[in-house]
Parts: sequence; C-alpha cells; structure tokens
Amino acid sequence: MAVRIIDLLDGLEQIAPGNLAESWDNVGLLIGDPHRETQSLLLGLDPTLSLLEEAISLGADTLLTHHPCIFKPLHSVQTATPSGAFVEKALANKINVIACHTNFDSTVDGVSDALGVLLGLENLKPLQPIDSAAHGLGRIGRYSKSISFTLFMKRVFAALETQAVQIAGIQPQKIQSVALCGGSGSDLVEEACRQGAHVYLSSEIKHSTARWAEDSGFCVIDAGHYATEKPAMALLASSLQILARNRDWKLQICQSKLEKPVFTFINRNDYS
Repeated sequence: MAVRIIDLLDGLEQIAPGNLAESWDNVGLLIGDPHRETQSLLLGLDPTLSLLEEAISLGADTLLTHHPCIFKPLHSVQTATPSGAFVEKALANKINVIACHTNFDSTVDGVSDALGVLLGLENLKPLQPIDSAAHGLGRIGRYSKSISFTLFMKRVFAALETQAVQIAGIQPQKIQSVALCGGSGSDLVEEACRQGAHVYLSSEIKHSTARWAEDSGFCVIDAGHYATEKPAMALLASSLQILARNRDWKLQICQSKLEKPVFTFINRNDYS
C-alpha cells in the first residue's frame, strides 16, 4: 500500500514515542508535507549536505536522521550557510526530513541498546529511567562471566567505527557490569559508578568529569559521539523494515553507505 509521511510518522511513534524526547529537543517532521506520499527512505546520523546529496542520487524522497536539521528556532534561512543550504536543497528537491533524536535515545531497543547488544551484554536496563523501568537514558548490563579488560576493549573496537578511544580512571582487570550511553553521556558517569558498573562507555566526557573518575578510581571510556551512536542507525532501519512488512508498505528503506566519522586521527609522530 502507498505510504504517506503521516503514516511513517505514526509508525515511528511506535518505535520511538515522541513524548520520550527531551524538552529541549526537536523531533518529528522538520521539513516537508505530512500528506505527501513517500516511496524511498534514507537513514543517516547527521543532517549534512552530503547526506542530502546521497538521498538525491539514490532517488530517496525522505531523509530520516538521528540529529535534527532544525534544532533551535530559526530567525532566518540564509542559504549561504550550511544549515540554510540544507533547507533550501531539501525544499527544492521536495525531500521530507524527519528527526528521531532523544526519543530514540530513551526508547526500548534504542541507541544505547544497539551499543550494548554489539558488546554482547545481557539484561540491559536504563541507567537513568524516566517514565518506566523500560524507558530512559543510557543502559547498564552484564556479562554472564567476568572478562578481561583486554577482551572488553577488543569487543569495543570490533563494535565501533573508531581508530582510538580516550580512557580516564583505573582500568579494571576484570569486567562484568558495564554501563554505557550512545552519544553525549558525561552527565551519567557518577550514576554509572553508583550502580556498580566496572566501566562506563560513552562520549563527550567533560574534563572535570574525567578528573572525578580519575580520583574515584572509576574507568571511563570516551569513544566518540559518532562511533557510539552509528550502530543505532542499523537498528532503526531494521525496526522500520519490520514495521513496513507488517503494514504492507511499499517503502524502500536504506541506510547511508557514504556517511563517515567527522573526526580523523593524526599521530604526533607524523609531525615530529
């Protein structure tokens, strides 16, 4: 059956309810017509011009990103800026743009669940529950048996698209309980420690928070924003494909093949 944007939004509401979004966030349809039909959907983490151009080259009429293309209220749309050019190009090509941000962070089978599953963790539950025991930010889970720090780091690098991570605090010899938060999770470090995690994996850890972890003897790993959230896009694509089959939607769902980490690593030895 034909799919309208409003139908897609209803389906997304089943996957990541809008009421789970933080009050400061901006999710849902940000550019486009809710009554327009959609036939092809491209998923990506960031609403960049390159992702939009990929959608155009694939013939996708809808773009679904984790981070919103319009985050703060727009006082003007200046098309010489990256954000203004994005809006202009999306409108000119009649591409609908939808954001599924902190509601996907807090939902069941959301951002941090994707990360936890890739690391092989069991019994995942929210690190900071909100309206129920199932919903909330971050996750904490366990291995059935303790593993070495070396093995844990091998799992981290196997799961994440990154060349290096930063670590603060004491590296534990054995790890069984793991707390994590895909994306920016500095505010959850102390809660992870309080709940007895042996290590906390996230990104954008504040300097003062890393110092607190150091003084507390708690191991904190900053693996980068992109790397810790990217796995969730495959999970979201899979959830949408299941939904499309169940609702008999004629909708092509693709994940970006061109999106890459925004940062690259440079070794000081290359400039010595």
